[in-house]
Amino acid sequence: MNSIDVLVDAFGRVRSDVHRAVEGLDEKALNLRLDAEANPVGWLVWHLTRVQDDHLADLAGTEQAYTASPGENGRRWADRFGFDLDPRSMGYAHTSAQVAAVHVTDPALLTGYYDAVHERTLAYLRTLSDDDLDEVIDDAWDPPVTRGVRIISVVDDDIQHAGQAAYVAGIARRAS
Repeated sequence: MNSIDVLVDAFGRVRSDVHRAVEGLDEKALNLRLDAEANPVGWLVWHLTRVQDDHLADLAGTEQAYTASPGENGRRWADRFGFDLDPRSMGYAHTSAQVAAVHVTDPALLTGYYDAVHERTLAYLRTLSDDDLDEVIDDAWDPPVTRGVRIISVVDDDIQHAGQAAYVAGIARRAS
């Protein structure tokens, strides 16, 4: 197993975590906020997918799945979600009102978007060699950020948010 295989496996685990967190949830459970400032399952999964979409598209030099046109049924993912947010929004520094604007009505829409991003991620990763992971892509940091470090950062963020989503989903399932 080489480094690329390890990354493919890691993102596969994120995909499984996302699907398990969302499985069987209805609209109410997807949008349950444990308090006024808490992030619901729908927002957490949408956010982790937006970050992966943004960061991996940037590395690959492609447009994000969320804003690429046309998407499935001739509509962009951003249009299919229909949130009252700038389509470039990923959830960073969202206010409570912006979190509430990410109101998910269909779990299949979340997993469909994640799966589309996942496929793009795997396609990109499979173009890389181990040596590509050492390429410095951002020298504004000390130490400079390599391609591999950026990818691991995305995996880490995804895993954390998928775990948070699973926790909130568990509470929502017990409450129903």
